[in-house]
Amino acid sequence: MVDRIANIWGTRTPYSRDGLWPVRVDQVLDDGIAEGDVDRWVQSACVLCSNGCACDIAVKDGAMVGIRGRAQDLVNHGRLGPKGLFASRQGVSHKDRLRSPLVRENGQLVECDWDTAMRRIVDRSRDLLAERGPLSHGFYTSGQLFLEEYYALAVIGKAGIGTPHMDGNTRLCTATAAAAMKESFGADGQPGSYTDIDSCDALFLFGHNMAETQTVLWSRVLDRIAGPDRPRIVCVDPRNTEVARHADVHLAIRPGTNLALMHALVREVLAQGWEDAGYVRDHTVGLDGLRKAVEPWTAEAAAAVCGVPAADIRDAARIFGTSDRIVSTVLQGFYQSSQATAASCQVNNLHLLRGMLGAPGRGVLQMNGQPTAQNNRECGADGDLPGFRNWENPDHIQELAGLWNVDPMTIPHWAPPTHAMQIFRYAEQGSIDFLWISATNPAVSMPELPRIRDILAKPDLFLVVQDLYLTETAQYADVVLPAAGWGEKTGTFTNVNRIVHLSDKAVDPPGEARSDLDIFLDYARRMEFTTLNGGPLLDWTGPEDAFEAWKSCSRGRPCDYTGITYDRLRGGSGIPWPCNEDNPNGTDRLYGDGVFPTDPDYCESYGHDLLTGATVGAQAFRAQDAGGRALFKTAPFHPPHEEPDEDYPLRYTTGRTAYHFHTRTKTGRSRPLTDAAPRAWVEVAREDADRLGISEGDLVRVTSRRGRIEVPARVSGIAPGTVFAPFHYGYWDTGGRPGVHPTAANELTLTEWDPVSKQPLFKNAAVTVEKIGDATGPAPAPTTTASRPTAAPGTTPVPATAGGDGAQATETTDTEPAPRFPDASKNALDGGRP
Repeated sequence: MVDRIANIWGTRTPYSRDGLWPVRVDQVLDDGIAEGDVDRWVQSACVLCSNGCACDIAVKDGAMVGIRGRAQDLVNHGRLGPKGLFASRQGVSHKDRLRSPLVRENGQLVECDWDTAMRRIVDRSRDLLAERGPLSHGFYTSGQLFLEEYYALAVIGKAGIGTPHMDGNTRLCTATAAAAMKESFGADGQPGSYTDIDSCDALFLFGHNMAETQTVLWSRVLDRIAGPDRPRIVCVDPRNTEVARHADVHLAIRPGTNLALMHALVREVLAQGWEDAGYVRDHTVGLDGLRKAVEPWTAEAAAAVCGVPAADIRDAARIFGTSDRIVSTVLQGFYQSSQATAASCQVNNLHLLRGMLGAPGRGVLQMNGQPTAQNNRECGADGDLPGFRNWENPDHIQELAGLWNVDPMTIPHWAPPTHAMQIFRYAEQGSIDFLWISATNPAVSMPELPRIRDILAKPDLFLVVQDLYLTETAQYADVVLPAAGWGEKTGTFTNVNRIVHLSDKAVDPPGEARSDLDIFLDYARRMEFTTLNGGPLLDWTGPEDAFEAWKSCSRGRPCDYTGITYDRLRGGSGIPWPCNEDNPNGTDRLYGDGVFPTDPDYCESYGHDLLTGATVGAQAFRAQDAGGRALFKTAPFHPPHEEPDEDYPLRYTTGRTAYHFHTRTKTGRSRPLTDAAPRAWVEVAREDADRLGISEGDLVRVTSRRGRIEVPARVSGIAPGTVFAPFHYGYWDTGGRPGVHPTAANELTLTEWDPVSKQPLFKNAAVTVEKIGDATGPAPAPTTTASRPTAAPGTTPVPATAGGDGAQATETTDTEPAPRFPDASKNALDGGRP
């Protein structure tokens, strides 16, 4: 047995480059339950990070009593992380679950039946559509639903109502991932594969604390590090993360300076002649513009802006320029910072310069933060068009109209889709009167929370919230709908490297809770949405019908699912799209033939000016004559929107801890995870703490131009001048509103966003920190992660984070051969370059 709170990544199973990652099956069963007691094991996959680890749910007497990793799956080879082990079933089996609908009467939420709740929603929806039209309606969803549910919501919003006001909390997490891939490659979709980690000799992590955001994937990296031929690692992160501690080069740059660093790396590769001239000539356009943009950015120039040694920048560039197989990953450290899309495109540019795409060990992973974020984007519930279609292409609109049998003028395509920040602005201004929020908690997760609370509380905003629990957001609702959770419904979802998993229903949901798909279909039926010939717009009877309809929508598009069925997904591994007649086993990595979806008649987007966000347009895009080649794109560096000054002298950034997911709606109800990281904290550097008279555990007030938080201080190894706070902590377990001591990290963040991806800038704000109380003990931050304390001389060490008896998991190794993609060399460029 292993304490998986104390040992987040579990026991090492080393392997060498080009070897197969060994199987290790992780398992937890409830106290008193032995394997022989389990009635049945039900196939699923974990939904508590973007890794999408396959698992089986143990069921006894109609209840979930355990979980184990699936040894045969390509993603995790049997492993699970702490959140998967201790919050998957606990997060949906808690006594706080909503069991019946609620409606607001005389200012209070009271229980009612489903007919009463749905009639109230439908009556208000019909009235507003009649009075003000489709622009009165907005939908804000999640990265937690199933593919089938997103597609239903997309069809309802785009073909039933005709509103452009649709988005998900994926806008906050990884909208930049999609934007960067559209700008560089012509369409969304990860080029690389997790299997590339098995073959690479260099791994670059750009703003990606993989050790805490994707613990199982980091286990894979740790096993490569522990074996022969370890990859060299370069980490870009202002915090001293577990990744940084294993890095050959750690670039602890100032928040907001990513693009300056990337310019210097690209310039150095070009200056040293490390680019693959043949690949660049045959498969890209725009090199001259790129070369001109980066020319001023010597290592010394970037060092002055970023606050790291020029020699380290050159060392990182040398590793990228001289390694034979390179994998890069990118996450929120880039996506939620200044000039996010431009910086992320520069990561793509580095790979294009070196020809590091489409072959084993050569790939870029523009990561997601949630397990079904990819489905949100594919299906169009985030405002984009389903199937990675282009809203500016009239043929794509006509194609969708034909699939749905609706008037093409119903489908919004006269302007860019409305992003989340604008949806809430329109609600604030009164043009959106009906807002339906599903499986997300903006009262904690959105920036500038005082403003968001005011919007949600507006008397003239009709607010529907669909969730598992009475979240902070649900407490503002006019109608609350109880949803079924993980293990309580059937559906599919697609992880960050395009692998599709099936999650079967294991148990019934509590009380009258319904699946999100059933709720959306009920709304569509009651609204009487119809096709041109008078039939029901959505005539599906369940998730498999919805999946088959989605397959038709995906046919011929980059995310082609037509070769996947529920039966194929049962029993074995997940399958990576595209999966069709040409790729019957799926596709491990994209662009092995060097052909990109940049044809003007096929691409998902014509692109944008990366500085201003202005759309390029069809005519200008055609003039580039990309014709299946990738695009070099970037922008001039500009300082962050809010820089430190005399009044607010420190840089403020937010992020995750390994033990919680988003706003703790699920993980906060797991005892092992809550014990490991029970309350909010803020991290300050030893140098800053000494200057400000702050010791470990002291109560501090962190203030920005928008608000304040008052939390204990963790003195850590973060870069001097930078302050970090985890964004998970809201107020659901402390009365629903900020009290005397507000703690939510987003009380301080600003309402600004990237001009292209529209992703909010959670990692760029200026703050001041002051001590307001003496410590009563250490800060409630883990010691096992980037929050590891830096002890002052002569002080008592902070006790190590551990889970004890309640956090024990079994780990079984060498149970069976490691899974291998059925045809790993199929998409390798030039027959599989060495």
